Amino acid sequence: MSAIRKIRAGFVGFGEINTPRDLIVNRCAAVAASLKKAGLDLLETAPVCDDPQGKESARAKTELAARDFDVLILCVAGWIPSWAVFNVIESFKHKPMVLWGLTGWQAGDRFVTTADQAGTTALRKPMQDMGYTFDYIVTRRGQEPDVGAVVAYAEAARAATLLKSARIGMAGYRDMRLYGTLYDGVSLKSRIGPEIEHFELLEIARLMETISEADICKTAESLRKRWTFVKEPKPGTVENSVRLFLAFKAKIEERGYAGFSFNDVDGVKKLMQFAPAGSLTLLHDEMDISTVPENDSLGSVTQLMARYLTGQVGAYLEFYEFLTDGALMGVPDYVPAEIVEGQVTVMPNAFGDFGEGLLNVSRLKTGKVTLFRLGSNGGNYVLHVVTGTARTPIPWEEAGWAPPAPQLPSLEIVFDTPADDFIQKVMSQHYILLYGDQRKRLEALASVLSIPVI
Repeated sequence: MSAIRKIRAGFVGFGEINTPRDLIVNRCAAVAASLKKAGLDLLETAPVCDDPQGKESARAKTELAARDFDVLILCVAGWIPSWAVFNVIESFKHKPMVLWGLTGWQAGDRFVTTADQAGTTALRKPMQDMGYTFDYIVTRRGQEPDVGAVVAYAEAARAATLLKSARIGMAGYRDMRLYGTLYDGVSLKSRIGPEIEHFELLEIARLMETISEADICKTAESLRKRWTFVKEPKPGTVENSVRLFLAFKAKIEERGYAGFSFNDVDGVKKLMQFAPAGSLTLLHDEMDISTVPENDSLGSVTQLMARYLTGQVGAYLEFYEFLTDGALMGVPDYVPAEIVEGQVTVMPNAFGDFGEGLLNVSRLKTGKVTLFRLGSNGGNYVLHVVTGTARTPIPWEEAGWAPPAPQLPSLEIVFDTPADDFIQKVMSQHYILLYGDQRKRLEALASVLSIPVI
């Protein structure tokens, strides 16, 4: 699991000028304290009323502009004429917001209200019509404010912020001349945020020449102690993997990549004559990064969504067979240790004409899972999501591996919805795996990014 920085949230309360000030202040302070307890880094400003001169709105706007934040929380603690709210928020229209209405309280045999939902219902449609990006959360009579719902949307807002500054490293371009791994740089940057930085495998080849034998031997000795080897590799197999890993690691650290993809079949395997699976397995052991092979551009972006939302690595799986109620999914190379059941297990092996590499054959964790992928068509983006239950697959093998053929790291995933519904919308051979039911989180992120979920 990756540590994600705290959510940075602006917070401003609202209440009408004739409502007793202490009621508005105290109720806003109580929910602000709950948000801080939930882990939010809160930039607070005192509640705003509808004073005729608009001094309260101007003061709040200035104070909120003092520091950047991921999301702006509008806490409506009573009736408020809409103009006073828009005076504050119009400068932050580029930010996701939460329109959050509170509720009244019981006083003896009577219920007392400050007409919180009069304030929110007067705001919701105008905010929508004006193009604001926001989540509308109300508190029902007799219930506590739903802090969890606010935090969930704030998590999505943080993920969207992190995506805007993310840089993905891409060694090579368009492995195997695939179409589904391509992307449009302008729309990706403007709609989603990440920058994909391409570099040539020649850089990696040259870096490999600079790696000292002492560093190679030290790392090779370390991995032999923590990995289980199905059989003894040929001389040089481990060293090749270590050398490539150290070169990739140096490039990633130099450029500060948050995600990484590479030219696998037409690149490393064809030009360097060995499979890079061991190198990527080791990369995941040593670095907190998400990776996917075959120059899968949107696959890499999808992984960053997974990481920034949940802290999970967002490993990739690809389809091998469809089942009546789901799919057999696996990988022909590597998986990160985070999704492995027990110790990482590797098997020296070769596929087709490629030389021997360290194939990761680890057993994968089972349980509730979410599969998803970002897709695009002419600059229009969608998020395809399905939940299901992952189980250990039946014995199987992929034809082409040197005997004895390995059982690849894989899962049989039984979908929660009819398999045909998913199959007719499938977007790629690669989908990203999250453990647990993450649909609501993904829907929140899609809402912040203004892209549909299918």
